[in-house]
Amino acid sequence: MSDISLGERMRRGDVLAPHCPSRVVLRQLTSTWGVLVLLALRDGMLRFTQLRRRVGDVSDRMLAQTLKQLEAHNLVERRSFPVVPPHVEYRLTPLGEDAANRIAQLTDWIEHRLPDFGAAAA
Repeated sequence: MSDISLGERMRRGDVLAPHCPSRVVLRQLTSTWGVLVLLALRDGMLRFTQLRRRVGDVSDRMLAQTLKQLEAHNLVERRSFPVVPPHVEYRLTPLGEDAANRIAQLTDWIEHRLPDFGAAAA
């Protein structure tokens, strides 16, 4: 049994519970494209094509879908300008910056420990 009260678990969420809403956010944050987009936006605002080049090997459709999901979770802000051709910029929200910094710690650890993961990582 956990020492965390039921009220605290309900407020915070319990990612190990099958129907906890935090799993939706976890799934998005830990998807390959979600992680890469958050990391790419750590350096500041990027337009869609800049972001696609920065992330690399992502289709327009998948990038658009990922950005829409990150925006829905208040991790990414989208700014659209009424010009032709369309001009859209993406940047991290304060919540997105916090998430990206935490994800960067994990990805840095992965990159430094890559040789320890063996042949499957190659």
